Amino acid sequence: MKHYFETLIIGAGAAGLFCASQLGKLGQEVAILDNGKKIGRKILMSGGGFCNFTNLDVTPAHYLSQNPHFVKSALARYTNWDFISLVAEYGIAYHEKELGQLFCNEGAENIVEMLATECKKHQVKIHLRNEISQVERVENDEKVRFILQANSAQWQCRNLVIATGGLSMPGLGATPFGYKLAEQFGINVIPPRASLVPFTYRETDRFLTALSGISLPVTITAECGKSFHNQLLFTHRGISGPAVLQISNYWRPNEGVEIDLLPTQDLQEEIHQTKQQSPKLMLKTVLTRLLPKKLVDLWFEQGFIRDETIAHLNKVRLKNLLDLVHHWQFVLNGTEGYRTAEVTIGGVDTHHISSKTMESQQIKGLYFIGEVLDVAGWLGGYNFQWAWSSAYACASGIGSEA
Repeated sequence: MKHYFETLIIGAGAAGLFCASQLGKLGQEVAILDNGKKIGRKILMSGGGFCNFTNLDVTPAHYLSQNPHFVKSALARYTNWDFISLVAEYGIAYHEKELGQLFCNEGAENIVEMLATECKKHQVKIHLRNEISQVERVENDEKVRFILQANSAQWQCRNLVIATGGLSMPGLGATPFGYKLAEQFGINVIPPRASLVPFTYRETDRFLTALSGISLPVTITAECGKSFHNQLLFTHRGISGPAVLQISNYWRPNEGVEIDLLPTQDLQEEIHQTKQQSPKLMLKTVLTRLLPKKLVDLWFEQGFIRDETIAHLNKVRLKNLLDLVHHWQFVLNGTEGYRTAEVTIGGVDTHHISSKTMESQQIKGLYFIGEVLDVAGWLGGYNFQWAWSSAYACASGIGSEA
């Protein structure tokens, strides 16, 4: 059986669904092929099931790519406010959680239903459980540029849009299909790695598992100098929380991070004042007023600090204490990997892609959108905004060719 569509989109995630709806709105014949049982699987899981669909403050500085200017055009042409308007048009209630992050009040299903309705309204055909086994390029035919084999059917199209995402969350059907297809057509792929991901302990730091469940505000800094101030969460495998997930975008294998466990206070000044006012106060008492008691207890158990009066705390031990609190050099075993990563860094090299249309500069009619590209956003709705913006740019580019 043969099927022909002007545009075929591979991937029924955020970018694929939005691109399809925009193309349908322009009067294009569009079909989506996906290997899963349902659409928008990652959307449904995101934001604890409430989908952090964008952010109130979106700039190119919130994205990482080896081609840093690449995101500018798409973000400017379809902004966060454009998507917020669409959400409002559908009457979806939402709230700002922190740092401009917008979440659905009632659940991520609202966003998936909105995208599905947009696709249906514009006659987009969605075909699930389709495993693509082969993609061929047709030479010298302006109508049929690509032929795909999926299950037992043949699909033909003029434009092929790859919206297959990265490798994060393999349990939701993530595959390297998009990377392999790019390489098949001679397009460079930046080696991918898991990001927005928790860090794991080395064996020598396993004693820290006793702190599992404890959270505190920190400033965490990568070796490149990038810092984030937010919550850190101790887990039974390592450290997590918004601050850690954010810095994982900037961390590189075999590097450490520096953590300030008391970023809004000066411990040296606190101890100096205590020495003046209450010199007989025990060091442990002072520390437990400033930091989680369980953390302080663990430091004493491990011999990092000895309990003594503030008056007896000498310069060497004070410096060691200040380093421990304000300059904790955390050496990582690694990350939890793609299983828990929210995004993939690396991917299709954007130096080979038009920033205005998302079309390959080498292969006419071949487009890449969303996470499959070497574009990764910060935690906080930025990766969804990239999905919407890159999808819109792609649809506009295809529409202008029609």
